[in-house]
Amino acid sequence: MVMNRKLQELKDSLFELHKELRKTSFQKFKRINPFYEDIIDWKERGEFWCVEDKNVTIYNSTTVVGDVNIGENTWIGPFCSLDGNGKLTIGKNCSISAGVQILTHDTVVWALTGGKQLYEYDSVTIGDCCFIGTHAIITKGVTIGSHCIIGAGAVVTKNVSSNSIVVGVPGKIIGKTIINNDDTIAFRYFNKNNNI
Repeated sequence: MVMNRKLQELKDSLFELHKELRKTSFQKFKRINPFYEDIIDWKERGEFWCVEDKNVTIYNSTTVVGDVNIGENTWIGPFCSLDGNGKLTIGKNCSISAGVQILTHDTVVWALTGGKQLYEYDSVTIGDCCFIGTHAIITKGVTIGSHCIIGAGAVVTKNVSSNSIVVGVPGKIIGKTIINNDDTIAFRYFNKNNNI
């Protein structure tokens, strides 16, 4: 298919914009982003979603749907899925890493009954000051306390108390985070061989 002249000019202009934005991102952050991540301002997405300026970052490749409340100074990385169909609350000062999936509904019963039963919904709450590792999955009905680490690839299907370190499939608590009076952090593992 041959493009008409106007479309070809637009394509050429977009490619020039891409090259300039790529150069800027590389010089400023030493990174190369997908084109759309360079065009869309991550903080602007956070301001749009939160309605007010809470210093929230939401990457353009992340999907946010339903009733999702995000606390101030929270960073949500690329390729995440925040499902608020059953209500999702994320606390302040959280870091949600790339590819994290947080689910507040599922279609298990609906699928198994050939559509005769309804989707199931249950809220998810994540406390303040949590780190959710790359490609972690948090299923419906889960509450995660504050100051928790959810390791990369963990699948969290049960509630997690504050100051917990969770890894694995299904997620298991393997240690505790300790916040010292001088704001330094220590990790206490139940088994000395466990590392994050």
